[in-house]
Amino acid sequence: MPDVRVGVVGVGALGRQHARVYADLAGATLAGVYDVDPARAREVAQRHGCRAFSELGGLLREIDAVSVAVPTVDHHRVGREALEAGRDVLLEKPMTTTLEEADDLIGAAEARGAVLQVGHIERFNPATEVLRSVHQPRFVEVHRMGSFSARSLDIDVVLDLMIHDLDIVLALDGSEAVGVDAVGVAVLTPRIDIANARLRFASGLIANLTASRISVEKIRKFRVFAPRTYVSADFAARAAQVYRLVQGPDGRPDITTEKVAAPEEEPLRRQLQAFVGAVRERSRPVVGGTDGRRALALAHTVLSRMGTAPPV
Repeated sequence: MPDVRVGVVGVGALGRQHARVYADLAGATLAGVYDVDPARAREVAQRHGCRAFSELGGLLREIDAVSVAVPTVDHHRVGREALEAGRDVLLEKPMTTTLEEADDLIGAAEARGAVLQVGHIERFNPATEVLRSVHQPRFVEVHRMGSFSARSLDIDVVLDLMIHDLDIVLALDGSEAVGVDAVGVAVLTPRIDIANARLRFASGLIANLTASRISVEKIRKFRVFAPRTYVSADFAARAAQVYRLVQGPDGRPDITTEKVAAPEEEPLRRQLQAFVGAVRERSRPVVGGTDGRRALALAHTVLSRMGTAPPV
């Protein structure tokens, strides 16, 4: 099977990492990049031995699939143009600005039989695989903290950071959120910079999520409590600690401890490999458009509980 010819639209802080991985990814050939800043596109193209295109349409004519890593406000426009050109699309998170835009892209992909994957990268973190082994999670505690950066200031911290964990909770539980309480504060920008949400799901699961982009240190901790099981996952270290209550040899309760770590497995590489695989096999992506929309809808609910109107 021939390599998938891939391109990257938007080669800023995140898009240039997509280009780096594609340039060395089995089953893919990095055919080109496009950015509104021609100098930036040329710099990335020269580094990876591909072509820098001067306009989006030119890139789309030369590829089979594309990563879209432009600002969120442009996701729908660029994603729509790529789908209309018959290309498979990996769209960075959050999927779109509005739910209407998400529905439009989902419909466009379905009408054309195109692969539409959303870049919820933590789904491909080795630590997340350990979380999936938890049966009937009852309580989730999440802290996702990062230092201030000029990146992604077009959106608030709920859509920038918390949405990762909203997506994972939805994937772990499967039921819908039936109760949401949330608070958020704008500190360094006009948008929400630190937020906390407490979610109650139809299954009975309670999830308490905190996200900040004004923290002194970087923290990516996801803890799950279930009957006889506790899992502490560290997404930054790509590791998880599993504690289970079992019956010991003498019949008394005993606690077993298991540590699973795969720090060498880059989540972005795993994500892009899965995307290329879905394109080659014409299969359903791990994180499809409906998954991206579901996380976006819950993020909008969180924002509304803060008294912040979701984007329109």
